[in-house]
Amino acid sequence: MIKGLWWKLLGVALFIYVLIGGMLVPLKSGITSVSPSQAAAGSSVALEIMGYNTHFATSKDNKMWLKLDSVHLLEASKVDVVSENIAKAHFDLPDTFPTVESVPILTLVLDNTIDGGFVSPNAVFVGKKDSTDTVSSTATWIDGSKITFHKSEGIKFPYRSILNETIRNTFFHVALWFAMFVLLIIGLINALLYLSTRNMDYDIISASYNRIAIMYGVLGIVTGSIWAKYTWDSFWTTDVKLNMSAIAMLIYLAYLVLRGSTTDIDRRAKISAAYSIFAFAALIPLIFVIPRMTESLHPGNGGNPALGGEDLDNTLRLFFYPSIIALIILGLWMSKLLTRYQRIKEKIMIKNA
Repeated sequence: MIKGLWWKLLGVALFIYVLIGGMLVPLKSGITSVSPSQAAAGSSVALEIMGYNTHFATSKDNKMWLKLDSVHLLEASKVDVVSENIAKAHFDLPDTFPTVESVPILTLVLDNTIDGGFVSPNAVFVGKKDSTDTVSSTATWIDGSKITFHKSEGIKFPYRSILNETIRNTFFHVALWFAMFVLLIIGLINALLYLSTRNMDYDIISASYNRIAIMYGVLGIVTGSIWAKYTWDSFWTTDVKLNMSAIAMLIYLAYLVLRGSTTDIDRRAKISAAYSIFAFAALIPLIFVIPRMTESLHPGNGGNPALGGEDLDNTLRLFFYPSIIALIILGLWMSKLLTRYQRIKEKIMIKNA
């Protein structure tokens, strides 16, 4: 009995691991805003910094720099700590910048003993020096390659602007779509097997896997819509990836309607198998081709990267891949249970016919 249960127990254990660990692991420190975002060369500027999950007050040593490139940094002349997540950094900007850009863009770099080193890209845009200012700045560049940063202790998920805590939805929204495709492929294979053998059992298996895959797809749409509300301030937009995904799911929902439209078992099986092939063939261009041909807010399309860099670092992978495996296993389990139920149902119908 244990021999047949081990993979099911593995799926449950992995999903519990993802739920607990994925929700409890904290995010790395980050910056939500820097004000002002513009300054003039040769001037002094006080930047008000709003942090996220930072420890400015608790930390013993807060250092901040404005970074032009890897070897040109300006160190803050003074750092005033207001609270754990609010600090004010004072900088003296030089009169000239070693760059050909007319408007140099500076990255804010922060470091302390608790949060470690982290950055806020494109924090300050520097304009030309005020022509009425006759005082020359004494600010000097320091070599950034010689600076060492503290390391943040423990496992932490990456901080991503706008996403914040919703980055945890990666374990559910994205993983659901991965698992859905696996189940749809199994359903497609069994549909092809039915067409080649006319074995009714393959139709039952195909329908069971397709039903669970459709459930996963609907959950993927729902979790994605909730995610969009937090990141794009709307449950739904005209984004091409969202619309193509909705069309794909409507095509598969029509599969369920089609199966319920006839009581003839043989006719239902033939039509369902043929439609399953059509639906999967339509799914590929709708999800993977069309969204890549136009601009899209959704990661992975229109030049917007996904599953790389900070979007999916090693800490996220500790839970993302187990989540995919868990959802696939649970999907297989539910599909097998549904298959057994449908077999019993078919036998009863044949017996009573």
